[in-house]
Amino acid sequence: MSANFFVDSNIAIYALDTDSAKGQIATRLLRDRPSLSTQVIMETVNVLIRKLAFTKHDALEHAKFLLFNSDTTVILRSTLLRAFDIAERYEYSHWDSLIIASAIESGCTILYSEDLRDGQIIEGSLTIRNPFLKQI
Repeated sequence: MSANFFVDSNIAIYALDTDSAKGQIATRLLRDRPSLSTQVIMETVNVLIRKLAFTKHDALEHAKFLLFNSDTTVILRSTLLRAFDIAERYEYSHWDSLIIASAIESGCTILYSEDLRDGQIIEGSLTIRNPFLKQI
């Protein structure tokens, strides 16, 4: 059984740095088999290669790890439509809105992200949490 939470790409990236406090928190979250989307996986690959100088092979190996150790959701038309609505109502970027919409469609009640508004509740069912502000 998987956890009822969704992780943003920053969590997937921090998990690679197991020596840091953030990395340890991120690793604990990934151990619980979170939900994430195909967008999160591809954003992670992009950051690893372009910003952190990972080889393509190593970045793709991490992506495969994420793919097989999470409940991965695919972006659908309904996800895009929900994201459009979230972007307008909550004033998030289209990329952040797509992550939020994916979390809601995955049935998650918590979205862990360092980049979004900690404590905000979206559509009455999804709470955004920054796992680095307090211990989980």
